[in-house]
Amino acid sequence: MAVNLDKEAYYRRIKRLYSNWKKAEDEFGKVDAIVVSVGVDEEIVYAKSTAIQTWLFGYELTDTIMVFCDTKIIFLASKKKVDFLKQVAVTKGNENANGVPPITLLTREKNESNKVNFDKMIEAIRGSKEGKTVGVFSKDKFPGEYMKSWNDTITAEGLEKVDISAVVAYTMAVKEDGELNLMKKAAAITSEVYSKFFKERVMEIVDADEKVRHSKLAESVEKAIEEKKYLGGADPSTVEMCYPPIIQSGGNYSLKFSVVSDKNHMHFGAITCAMGIRYKSYCSNLVRTLMVDPSQEMQDNYNFLLLVEEELLKELKHGVKICDAYNKVLEYVKKEKSDLVAKLTKNLGFAMGIEFREGSLVVNAKNQYKLKKGMVLSISLGLSDLLNKDGKKEEQKYALFIGDTIQINEEEVATILTPAKKKIKNVGIFLKNDDEEDEEEDGDDAEELLGKGARSAALLADRTRNEMTAEEKRRAHQKELANSLNEEAKRRLTEQKGEQQIQKARKSNVSYKNVSQMPREKDIRDMKIFIDKKYETVVMPVFGIATPFHIATIKNISMSVEGDYTYLRINFYVPGSSLGRQEGNIFPNPDATFVKEITYRASNLKAPGDTSVPSTNLQNAFRIIKEVQKRYKTREAEEKEKEGIVKQDSLVINLNRSNPKLKDLYIRPNIAQKRMQGSLEAHTNGFRFTSVRGDKVDILYNNIKHAIFQPCDGEMIIVLHFHLKNAIMFGKRRHTDVQFYTEVGEITTDLGKHQHMHDRDDLYAEQMEREMRHKLKSAFKNFIEKVETLTKEELEFEVPFRDLGFQGAPYRSTCLLQPTSSSLVNVTEWPPFVVTLDEVELVHFERVQFHLKNFDVVIVYKDYNKKVTMINAVPVNSLDPIKEWLNSCDIKYTEGVQSLNWTKIMKTIVDDPEGFFEQGGWSFLDPDSEGSGADEDSESEMEDETFNPSADEEEEEGEDSDEDYSSETEDSNYSASLGSEEESGKDWDELEEEARKADRESHYEDEDTSNRKRKIPPPPPPSKKKRRA
Repeated sequence: MAVNLDKEAYYRRIKRLYSNWKKAEDEFGKVDAIVVSVGVDEEIVYAKSTAIQTWLFGYELTDTIMVFCDTKIIFLASKKKVDFLKQVAVTKGNENANGVPPITLLTREKNESNKVNFDKMIEAIRGSKEGKTVGVFSKDKFPGEYMKSWNDTITAEGLEKVDISAVVAYTMAVKEDGELNLMKKAAAITSEVYSKFFKERVMEIVDADEKVRHSKLAESVEKAIEEKKYLGGADPSTVEMCYPPIIQSGGNYSLKFSVVSDKNHMHFGAITCAMGIRYKSYCSNLVRTLMVDPSQEMQDNYNFLLLVEEELLKELKHGVKICDAYNKVLEYVKKEKSDLVAKLTKNLGFAMGIEFREGSLVVNAKNQYKLKKGMVLSISLGLSDLLNKDGKKEEQKYALFIGDTIQINEEEVATILTPAKKKIKNVGIFLKNDDEEDEEEDGDDAEELLGKGARSAALLADRTRNEMTAEEKRRAHQKELANSLNEEAKRRLTEQKGEQQIQKARKSNVSYKNVSQMPREKDIRDMKIFIDKKYETVVMPVFGIATPFHIATIKNISMSVEGDYTYLRINFYVPGSSLGRQEGNIFPNPDATFVKEITYRASNLKAPGDTSVPSTNLQNAFRIIKEVQKRYKTREAEEKEKEGIVKQDSLVINLNRSNPKLKDLYIRPNIAQKRMQGSLEAHTNGFRFTSVRGDKVDILYNNIKHAIFQPCDGEMIIVLHFHLKNAIMFGKRRHTDVQFYTEVGEITTDLGKHQHMHDRDDLYAEQMEREMRHKLKSAFKNFIEKVETLTKEELEFEVPFRDLGFQGAPYRSTCLLQPTSSSLVNVTEWPPFVVTLDEVELVHFERVQFHLKNFDVVIVYKDYNKKVTMINAVPVNSLDPIKEWLNSCDIKYTEGVQSLNWTKIMKTIVDDPEGFFEQGGWSFLDPDSEGSGADEDSESEMEDETFNPSADEEEEEGEDSDEDYSSETEDSNYSASLGSEEESGKDWDELEEEARKADRESHYEDEDTSNRKRKIPPPPPPSKKKRRA
């Protein structure tokens, strides 16, 4: 079992168990040893024995017996499990510094008789304290001969059994920070599934007057957790239902969690729903009641139930006895509405954790246990057997049921972890308004004629009478975002105003600090050119005086031979000449007198008595200056790369062999010119990649901004990508993006034979590739889970949502850009594309016109000094999905028909932020905004300056577009008429997208997609939607 065990968590928790045992309170005081035996039973979902294993080790260990004695701990398990448990057993002196008793591991024999091992464990029990009583979990009864023989051994020895379920539950009830994070995530997922799936589905059923059985609706909720869009980025394999969802309506209500949804059809009265989701073994719970056309009495009773829940939350605090909290709530109900006391549920909740319901910590009138900070409870309050006189026969009897997952605090009111809204306006579905009621009084016959059609107007209270289209909802939300955007940006710029940017002066290169450093060479005395390699200086004769020039001052040199003479021309950097794109023309003393160029001439003819030709000096000088210049520029480039590099902490190496590790990976960018394989290993505070050649690259966890896992679905590589906060150096360059990948297949075509559809070799190759993909995916997922456990969830890997992806060209080629929970990425192509959503100010769509097949996306950052990001050639059929996604992320977007000069726009904003926001700020991008027409002169002036694309920018981008840009000159009034119109039917685009999605799900498109992934996709068929004039 190559599985990692969190040793720190084990030691912490075993110490807590022993310290509570030593206090000898309640049942703990009656036991001399504790025995936990776990067999194999697929039907048992929750058991105290498996819960304590998960709590200590993070995994369930079947067919394992654990004996906790006063001075030793014994584990009896199979060989594989013993290897796993060695991680906590093998320590110096077999004892942990925390004072936890030493561990003895016994390997279970393959035959059923384990008498020798049983005798050793019985001997240990006899030696622990008085050796007469053992603490067990009496409710846990596992089948099988192995468990039976062990239980018979305990009975035969005459050991007295004491049930310690309650005291162990109380020990485990207080959650650590890591456990609380998992439960918060579970609660958040439950709320997402309820809000985005169940609530929407019930609205559809009521709206269309469908007949749906409770059991079928419950099954659809269970299927919904397999879809990532409802899981908030969590891996579906780590998510499961705590119990089958319980949906009740139509007068048959049982407000318990042990019932199941019946097969009756759902009635449109009070619809109760209870659902709980388990994430990485930790549970959560949520209960809500949806009401269709509730009477005023129903609404009053529901609002009272909300007040009772608030009262309960106030009472549930650290140190309070559970029964006291219950009794105070009961007194409140008696005082406010005494007639409802008999209808209130007999208990108001229970403690929750690895087990869904902790029977010993139920919120009722008898429980004497005190609450502690860090406990998590599922509270559930209900009123049953209520009567609605206005309802139909089967809907007259109704119940109200609400519940949440909560966390106990020290002094403050308990924190609700399930954020799903529950006010009457959020759960009430109202079919009629006042106008309809007046109409009904005038014509009751009309209602009979309409029949079921009257229900088609089913709407939540927050909907309008005429349902808003998706576009209208987006516009309403975007208007809210626009109001806050300018205010936030103005405040941010005002704060930054005091920070002045220091302009960096060009480094002054001095050849010699004093005359004594000047070389005393013969060439200098003979008025020849001399190159001092040590000081990187060229000493030249100028008017008979040897004058030193540092190599940095020389721009370029050239040599030519004309007739009998050789000419050497040296050009220098002077104010006004280009120093390179990034360096700028900054001189320490620009008012000084500069030499622009010097030309030397020497004869090619050898004079009598001379040892060499005079021009030899110029030729040597030319060669050596070139060498020194090359060496200097290389060193400067390296120093420039190192500039701004933040010094990283040292990697703390964990020498444990069970570290999470992935082998046979390639790194991008390459360390050397050729790509090399290596292994990626997770250590205490970071990753280390070691190539086969021995090169090492360290990435610390605290320097990772985004950790992205790109599975191989529809791709030819599987990738782990790290987008860093601060750049790191390797391969003599700085990098903020590092990724590790391996290839999962090859794009090959066999030309040697005819292609047959059912060729055995081809089918075998496809099968092998499918298996390879599955194997790699499992290995990477396993690695990620181990790393997340190792870092205690501080480093969380994001998986791109492929369904939300769209094609675009952020660089030179088109690729699939996919959103994650906090970024927009493409990590399969190189260079990678990663945009952090929290850094985005707004997104602008350019060239959005009906006759163009695609448009451009401009991403403007909150840091206005940062260059905007352009994504070109996005297909126009992706516009609506992108808008929907941005709107859900609370990011403001605008659109226009022209391409803008963003370099000038951003410069204008940075130079005069106050003036920009006085003129309406970003509203100039939004034609529908009120502020856009406020100052027409200033806007037209800005258009002249900034709205026309400049030649410089086109050169800088260096990208040719195949689109017709003549549309920029069209009348701007045309843009105001553009819009989208929702239609009731589906157009060809939507039908084709559905077909493609169905293909993807049945894995028919996997290979096809991978073969096409480097090509620009074909344009979509022409849209059948109407254009609004």
